[in-house]
Amino acid sequence: MPQGWEWVIIAVVALLLFGGTRLAGIGKSAGKAIREFKEETSTLKSEAPTEPTPPAVEPPAQPSDTPAPETERERESEA
Repeated sequence: MPQGWEWVIIAVVALLLFGGTRLAGIGKSAGKAIREFKEETSTLKSEAPTEPTPPAVEPPAQPSDTPAPETERERESEA
């Protein structure tokens, strides 16, 4: 992670590459995006249920005592 003078060098290089006007626009856009993200996450947190509901799970099918119905192929092969 950059420290001290490294941040200064990075800022000077960014200023030379993009210019002051463009850097201001980038900063404004980044601030707006962060603000919108925070608003959305707070909205989601307030809408979330307090206790999570367990997922609906169907009970496993019980095997029946009745035989499975024959298919037409099985009937033809027996004849």
